[in-house]
Amino acid sequence: MSRTFVFFCLGLWRLVGVETDEMKSTEVMEGDSVTLHTDVTQIHSDDLILWTFGSKATHIARINRAREIFNNSANGRFRDRLQLDNQTGSLTITNTSTGHSGPYEVEIVTGNKISVKTFRVTVYASLSIPDITSYSPSNPSSSETPPSSRCVLLCSVMNVTRVTLSWYRGSELLSSISIPELNTTISLHLELEHEDNNTYSCVLNNPISHQARHLNISEFCHTTSCINYAHSFTEAVIRLVISVLVGVATIAVLVYDIRSRRV
Repeated sequence: MSRTFVFFCLGLWRLVGVETDEMKSTEVMEGDSVTLHTDVTQIHSDDLILWTFGSKATHIARINRAREIFNNSANGRFRDRLQLDNQTGSLTITNTSTGHSGPYEVEIVTGNKISVKTFRVTVYASLSIPDITSYSPSNPSSSETPPSSRCVLLCSVMNVTRVTLSWYRGSELLSSISIPELNTTISLHLELEHEDNNTYSCVLNNPISHQARHLNISEFCHTTSCINYAHSFTEAVIRLVISVLVGVATIAVLVYDIRSRRV
């Protein structure tokens, strides 16, 4: 590249003048629409507005005497989802998906002035309600507490990205685990005493939404001692009834025998 050409480019940039704004961040849920504003009140016929997406600055829309949307750009992920405002050049993405997350840039050329605006869009997937299951631990965490008096619960959720899974007792955070970009299955355990009467909930959340599963302890944790007591009580009642019946039968036989001898 010649030195003359370099000085020509530097002089052209200084002549034109480029204004770059600070990047704006936007977060939406999957399926929602998001509008990226140019902050232009009225575009003219000789203005140029060019929208790009991603680190490779793929062209997705342009206004330059004509309104153009490149549906096949970025592997077709924006097909039938882009809308251009003819008055301002603002771009709307409809029915968003997680694949629309990323950097966006708009270059606005008006006469000898160029302005560049950048955006960071994050689309979060819809959250499902966590699932709670119970299981018996093979290795008790405390030798002082017998396994029969404890209840271990597992809260799980499948195929999630950029979320946090937490256990709460009332409004008190007990434990949590966060997952970044990786799409995976996560789980978090909670250990309780059978006699625990507190309110617990497992919460799945991202920065703009959450789902919670409230815990009904009696549904998952059955008190072994109560079960044994109920079983023993039932067995004792049955034995008592049998003993009474046997005693009544014995007395009846004796009375019958005595009356037979008198006759």
